[in-house]
Amino acid sequence: MKLNISCIQMDIAFGNPYENYRSAERLIEKAMESKPDILVLPELWTTGYDLTRLDEIADDQAKQTIQFLQEAAKKYQVHFVGGSVANRNDSGVKNTLIIIDKEGQLIHQYSKLHLFKLMDEHLYLEAGTEKGLFQLENRPFAGVICYDIRFPEWIRTHTSEGAEALFVVAEWPEPRLAHWRALLISRAIENQCYVVACNRSGSDPNNKFAGHSMIIDPWGEVIAEAGEKEAIVSAEINMGLVKDIRKQIPIFADRKPEYYR
Repeated sequence: MKLNISCIQMDIAFGNPYENYRSAERLIEKAMESKPDILVLPELWTTGYDLTRLDEIADDQAKQTIQFLQEAAKKYQVHFVGGSVANRNDSGVKNTLIIIDKEGQLIHQYSKLHLFKLMDEHLYLEAGTEKGLFQLENRPFAGVICYDIRFPEWIRTHTSEGAEALFVVAEWPEPRLAHWRALLISRAIENQCYVVACNRSGSDPNNKFAGHSMIIDPWGEVIAEAGEKEAIVSAEINMGLVKDIRKQIPIFADRKPEYYR
């Protein structure tokens, strides 16, 4: 099976959900020119890292964002790995990734497990506890958020359960661009899976962001990559390649997890 993937590397208006929904609407329409099967948005794309105002601007139960993505999915008949949003719930605010299929059905929500203390996430956000496994087009995928990629054991938890592509949504800062590229390529090679990584562009009052959204094949070859500016990154992925590579170098069969503790 072949799938066309597009990542929307958008600049995010700091703390302005209204403006960000408008930008996303414009960029989704533009991205559909390449007729993707799956569209990917970045981390916290409705608010940016305006963490101190989350009580005011977070999306209650992510309802507004889910509805926005459902309407776009049905309009364009496209699946969404809908980035993540500040999701207000009874116990606090989580950083939640939303998966919507092309019929507008909510498939899965994953809340970021690893909170990034360097950007004060732990002061304003509540960590999730569930895995990011989901299916689209009857294929097993996984979704994670930004800092999660520094934890290879968390990624392997998903690929050892069959995930054939890893979707990463992020607001990764420009000073650590080299880490972004190296970590993503490593995650693809060691898990023999596609990695589809959607970062944001632009800056906020405290950070400049790296851009460089990437689509990487299971050999670790970068098949599409953006620069720093707002962009749409597209590539065709061949899901059959994952099984071929895993058969050729059977790392999952050769694992010895009983020795890894």
